[in-house]
Amino acid sequence: MGCITLLSDFGLQDASVAIARGILMQRAPGLPIIDISHEVKPFHTRQAAYLLTSAYKNFPVGTCHVLLFDLFSESSPRLALCAYNGHYFLSPDNGLLPLALGAVTYDAWQCFEIAKENTYTDWLTTAGSIVDSLQSKQAGALNLPGLKLKETTKKTAPSVTGNTVLCEVIHIDHYENVVINITRDQFEGYRNGRAFRLVFMGMEEIEEISNSYHDVREGYKLGRFNSNGYLEICINRGKAASLFGLRLDGKHNDIKILFE
Repeated sequence: MGCITLLSDFGLQDASVAIARGILMQRAPGLPIIDISHEVKPFHTRQAAYLLTSAYKNFPVGTCHVLLFDLFSESSPRLALCAYNGHYFLSPDNGLLPLALGAVTYDAWQCFEIAKENTYTDWLTTAGSIVDSLQSKQAGALNLPGLKLKETTKKTAPSVTGNTVLCEVIHIDHYENVVINITRDQFEGYRNGRAFRLVFMGMEEIEEISNSYHDVREGYKLGRFNSNGYLEICINRGKAASLFGLRLDGKHNDIKILFE
């Protein structure tokens, strides 16, 4: 038996998540439903992609990931099914999946296109029926039309000019650690053994990578790679986002890595 995961930008102030759970429980009975997050910033595709990429690979093969993010971004919203590396993804065709999965080979099909008379519950009902079918059939046996997924113009990689790498905030966690869009592999590739300065908010600097929060004194800033391999700006037992004024899509974050 597989399971279902949910990722959305619904928040928890209304019944949207409960409605999703209820419909999926009826259409795919017996499957556990596990939340990835419902606190994605509305319309923030890069944050949604980061959370999905971080989470999905930790679930068993056969898991169905239902992505309820920016459902009505298109004039004719489509529900897409994607199969990759033993996992299934049911998502709006809004650019999220190509951004999350990157330059890999995957199969995709169109499941449903929302017409004027259709609603959010119709979308979920179809998604639940597809999940149920996938418990006994391969995706290719569902006789769905093939689909080339829409790609977003947003990029996850940082911008590089000479010896300067310009980074952006893609997530702020519960402890207000600030995740930026550079991985350990990317960082080491750009670094190539050189010294560096991580500069942000025009004045704050970090000049070394820490392995643990306790590599610095309580209340001091540090840079570290998290368990997902992304660089974070942190404070040992403090709130980096609030203290430094770093925000998702913040106009004044000004996060640069300068290699010397």
